[in-house]
Amino acid sequence: MLKFYFNGSPNPTKVALFLEEAGIAYEPVPVDTRKGDQFKPEYLAINPNAKVPAIDDDGVKVFDSNAILLYLAEKTGKFLPPNTPSNRGELLSWLMFAATGVGPFSGQAVHFKHFAPEKIDYAHNRYQYEAQRHYGILNDHLAKRRYMVGETYTIVDMDVWGWARMMAFVIGEDAAPKYPNVKRLVDEISARPAAAKAIALKDKFKFKAEMDDEARSNMFKHMSVKAA
Repeated sequence: MLKFYFNGSPNPTKVALFLEEAGIAYEPVPVDTRKGDQFKPEYLAINPNAKVPAIDDDGVKVFDSNAILLYLAEKTGKFLPPNTPSNRGELLSWLMFAATGVGPFSGQAVHFKHFAPEKIDYAHNRYQYEAQRHYGILNDHLAKRRYMVGETYTIVDMDVWGWARMMAFVIGEDAAPKYPNVKRLVDEISARPAAAKAIALKDKFKFKAEMDDEARSNMFKHMSVKAA
């Protein structure tokens, strides 16, 4: 059975959405990153980058949420657009846009907005600007179509949903009215039964909730390196 290594953050949640949508049987394996589970040798053997999510599909190991989505979609033939060169190009382009832009800039925006021990205006402003710029591109694209790739619900929509449902936390409470087309997509996906199951998966396990010194040491390794 497929093993799914996860926590409740946006990237694992979008993979959980695919697993639930596709009806794939899987064993959830919690990785409590605030306790440092991601640095255990047995997990590093699956993902040497010490991030979640990752999967072990009967010996086939895949890490990075976008790689997992593409791997599972191609394996199952599910949640891909009609197989034309144009659709393939669009799918890969938007998938990489989310992988290299939406996710990383949202994550850095969250870090400097909520978790950085030092409030650095330059860093905060830069990542807020880039996160908002990326959501603006998504919003403009979705103004012309129902889904990210034509009229087909695909892994790109799941990918975007993972972070976009957290827009208020990333940017602020004005995110929804500012990006109404992104909100429309998020609301549609969030209403699906599979999305509710994906979000609730974390509640079946006890993850460390406190962002204390132990959690900061495990989540933000650069701080301990600097201290050393």
